[in-house]
Amino acid sequence: MIALVLPAHDRRDSWLESVREFAGATLHGYATFGFEADALADSATFDRWLAREVAQRTEGQDGFVPATVFWIVDDAAPERVLGSIHLRHELNDWLLADGGHVGYGIRPSARGRGVATAALALVIDEARVMGIDRLLLICDADNPASRATIVAAGGELEDVRGAYERYWIRLT
Repeated sequence: MIALVLPAHDRRDSWLESVREFAGATLHGYATFGFEADALADSATFDRWLAREVAQRTEGQDGFVPATVFWIVDDAAPERVLGSIHLRHELNDWLLADGGHVGYGIRPSARGRGVATAALALVIDEARVMGIDRLLLICDADNPASRATIVAAGGELEDVRGAYERYWIRLT
């Protein structure tokens, strides 16, 4: 069963392995902005990143809105990080136009098994607990897997802007 866990040192190496699987591709949902992925292998750099993410949960950091990043694991092998999902607690103008409330990325070796669908369902539950009424999710128009994940969670297409599809999920 898929579960969401908060980032911590005990799964750092597995998380870094998941980052490396992307081989330089964009890390949606990984919350690594401002940090080079390779640099996070250094304990001190990882500690700075982790401290920022902990603070981010209650107060926006570095110009960003409050947000929580979760690592995605499977109860059958909880030490292995399958991906990451990022829940932004509110939207600013940029997120409303281009980013949305949620970003997620599944390591390539874990794709096609419903991991993103299960993780999104869990993050929707987290959003409800926070009192968020609806979630905006934005995906590339040429990403049918992400589209299917969003639609399966109840996403309703609002519009298409350039190369991006915008979906709202009602939580109440």
